[in-house]
Amino acid sequence: MKLMWKIIKWFLIVWGAITFIATLFIGGCLFHSATLGNRPTNKLASKHDVRFVLNWCSLGADRIEKVVHSYESARSFTGDHLDGHAIRVTHLDASELVYDEGKGGGGWYRGDALSGVAKDAVDFAAMWLGREEMSWFPTIDEIRSSEMYVYIWNVKYSGTRPNGTQIIFANPTTKMIYYFSAKM
Repeated sequence: MKLMWKIIKWFLIVWGAITFIATLFIGGCLFHSATLGNRPTNKLASKHDVRFVLNWCSLGADRIEKVVHSYESARSFTGDHLDGHAIRVTHLDASELVYDEGKGGGGWYRGDALSGVAKDAVDFAAMWLGREEMSWFPTIDEIRSSEMYVYIWNVKYSGTRPNGTQIIFANPTTKMIYYFSAKM
């Protein structure tokens, strides 16, 4: 019986030490991600970092010429953020930027012809535009013009109001693609 208590005692000591070390490690990771490791950055993203933008809207990442601007905000515990990229492409024609009924009502919308979910998403984005961090991003008036095309990738609603969205904007005249992502 004494041997069993000795084994149980050492098992509990080892288990307590492992639990203590794991708690310190997890707590350290959480502390780092909530403080030192969670800062906004204007560091220019690479072509590799932003290729998802052109792939999502079926334009293809092979046309990326240069990432001109980037901004990624810090993340809150619930994922609130503001991110944006400005990407110059080698070629972009308005004939590529079409609304495709075959995609279930998806594809490109002209900026001056937004309605429904697309209008809701752009209205949500308008609340974030004009901030100093992304002063290079098109204004809401530029977005709502006939020169700009809008591709809605994702919109999240709380009730009837968006609380998060991922949108791709394209301007064939300037050969620029803009990516906008925000959640609040």
